Amino acid sequence: MENIFSIQSEQDFLDAALKTFRYQYENIEIYRKFVDYLKINPDEIKELTKIPFLPIEMFKNHQILDKNMTAGLFFQSSGTTQMNLSKHFIADENIYQESIYKSFEQFIGKPEDFIFLGLLPSYLEKQNSSLIYMVDYLMKKSAKPENGYFLYNHSDLFELLNTLKDKKVILFGVSFALLDFLDFYNSNTPTFQHSNALTIIETGGMKGRKEEMTKDELLKILQEGFKTDKIYSEYSMTELLSQAYSLGENVYQCPNWMRILVRNAEDPFNYEKEGRTGAINIIDLANIHSCAFIATQDLGKTLPDSTFQVLGRIDHSDIRGCSLLVS
Repeated sequence: MENIFSIQSEQDFLDAALKTFRYQYENIEIYRKFVDYLKINPDEIKELTKIPFLPIEMFKNHQILDKNMTAGLFFQSSGTTQMNLSKHFIADENIYQESIYKSFEQFIGKPEDFIFLGLLPSYLEKQNSSLIYMVDYLMKKSAKPENGYFLYNHSDLFELLNTLKDKKVILFGVSFALLDFLDFYNSNTPTFQHSNALTIIETGGMKGRKEEMTKDELLKILQEGFKTDKIYSEYSMTELLSQAYSLGENVYQCPNWMRILVRNAEDPFNYEKEGRTGAINIIDLANIHSCAFIATQDLGKTLPDSTFQVLGRIDHSDIRGCSLLVS
């Protein structure tokens, strides 16, 4: 397969997606069975909207892996022990690393230029988190001595941010933990005055820890609490090797090798027009050795310039650790 990270145009993407589809039909057993069950002839697929999208629930019960490869590691979705958790088996972690680096570089900057802090307690406490792998990798590329994680030790984070106020800092935080930190901050004498060099990237996830609120309400609270005009967001999930980023307006952008399509929530083979809400289908060409075409249980809509919004979850679907709050 060609290098997906060299994709520049829509034609490049279409060509790469069709090649990936045909490769995965031949080499991913579960995907082949799914396509055959739908009685679809792969040779007749010429456009993105005709490609079959595998229901994301299949990652819970099947090992979705290229028959030519073995998995060196796997990522597992967050959730309670009573849930049947998704597993994403990774044949080539170098692809994930390149996807992490190039996506971050495309939307935010070179990782080497930042100090990375993680306020991700629910993910640190569980194994096989793709989010922790991502932040670990960014920290490794950054190689700054101040890099580090925080569980519930808010005072330590508070003090460190005070000392780093003149440096470029990225704080990755799960939603409930960022709110907990602000509660701690507001209960103490405010001395933390950060500069514009601090960037907050929230990763979703309330875990039932806070009163339910819309995504816009969450961002407003975080903006006021951190005294910043913009709160960034990251959208990904266990079953993906790529990340989309929102740079402050609750509007996400995909890297060049990833696309969002919005299907009709009642009819999965029909697609919604720009601006209309439906269920999100994701093409992630970094998933070359698992499945690049995934029908999620997230609701959203596409917007101009290939951007999109995430608006919540389809009713009756499981709560996801990386899902974003209803907007």
